[in-house]
Amino acid sequence: MQLDDITLYALGDSVLVVQFSDSIGAVAHDAVMAFGRCLADSPFVGMIEYVPAFTTVSIFYNPVVLSYEDVQRQVMDRLLQLDDQATPPARTVEIPVCYGGEFGPDLEFVAQYHGMSEEDVIRIHSSPLYQVHMIGFAPGFPYLSGLSERIATPRLTTPRVRIPTGSVGIAGDQTGIYPIETPGGWQLIGRSPVPLFQPSACPPCLLRAGYSVRFMPITPAEYRELAQDKDVQLRGDTL
Repeated sequence: MQLDDITLYALGDSVLVVQFSDSIGAVAHDAVMAFGRCLADSPFVGMIEYVPAFTTVSIFYNPVVLSYEDVQRQVMDRLLQLDDQATPPARTVEIPVCYGGEFGPDLEFVAQYHGMSEEDVIRIHSSPLYQVHMIGFAPGFPYLSGLSERIATPRLTTPRVRIPTGSVGIAGDQTGIYPIETPGGWQLIGRSPVPLFQPSACPPCLLRAGYSVRFMPITPAEYRELAQDKDVQLRGDTL
């Protein structure tokens, strides 16, 4: 990616945003990940944290220590290093999901909406290797790319007040997992027993931007067994 394609702008008085593209895609995602690794490997004094998103990296800094112009200079120095950043293989996390029934109340609707069987929806949804572009909305909520357009489905007209923890849903051409109980309008097709967010853990979130996710269909009996397995609840990424 050329420097001319990258935009820098302020977000308030203590955040600088680096925008790599106007559209979501593999090129922008790779650039976001590469720049994030550069910041992690070479932080500068006054930088508090950085937050990757679909096409941007937001850099939070201490305005008492650095001016906006100082941060711009630090950022430009690191952007010039991006060509030298090797891209490591993405970590893949397998997420078991019990589809349909009490765990996925909207699976039947999604199947009918596309004129296919519930088994077809499950097969199509669990086939891709998804990419985590960002964590947002709720602690640990992953926004995933890679959903087949064959099962892309509009959100609910009226959102639910309570979505069970671990619910796997579809909204338009995106899929994701609710890490905590929260309101939401996504079509719920399944649920996972693996905790995505544990405040007492370090790190507290199972998934991170740049990870890959594969969904593994399981039975209701397997769901309940995993939900009672203390090792799974404490170390979901060992599955």
